Amino acid sequence: MASILLVAASGLARETLASIESTGDHEVVGMLDDNPSLHGKMLGQVPVLGGIDLARERDEQLLICAGKGRSRDAIAARLGLDDSRYATHVHYSAFLGAGTLLGAGCIVLAGCVATTAVRIGRHGVLMPHALLTHDDSLGDYVTLAAGATLAGAVKVGHRAYIGSNATVRENLSLGDDTVLGMGSALLEDIPAGQTWVGTPAAMLYASVHTV
Repeated sequence: MASILLVAASGLARETLASIESTGDHEVVGMLDDNPSLHGKMLGQVPVLGGIDLARERDEQLLICAGKGRSRDAIAARLGLDDSRYATHVHYSAFLGAGTLLGAGCIVLAGCVATTAVRIGRHGVLMPHALLTHDDSLGDYVTLAAGATLAGAVKVGHRAYIGSNATVRENLSLGDDTVLGMGSALLEDIPAGQTWVGTPAAMLYASVHTV
């Protein structure tokens, strides 16, 4: 059992804390957040010890709990720490099949399934009951909201977000910084930086701020 600091005192941090407490794989000793009004306060049974940069001065392993993939990316870049400093957490009710690989810092909450040969990049977040099937590949900082489903051999780019109960057809690609809205059904590839919604999903918005 490793001692853990949760970085960013967010709703995801509270969910992760509850998941860790029910699973018992780690001991959360504190949270870090840049909001000074939180310093010294308790979130649940855990104190907010100080700002995010304090992580460099401590020895505990870390989980970055900012809800947006772009924010997790920015925090990891700011801290500049080796992947060995980051833990992973998988809720006891999740199923990770043969050949599934998790990158450093991943958080997998209750009821998630990765059937076989799934790759999840660094600092990925799978919210409850996300489903990934054979040969799916997720880049770094990807977020799958509750109930999102990927059919086989889907490729998801860095920092992408797939909304609650959205479904992606097999063999598709979602580029970096893409968003698929909640409840959408995706039947074609999404280029980088675009937001798609609906059934079947179509482009709503194209960002000029992709990384």
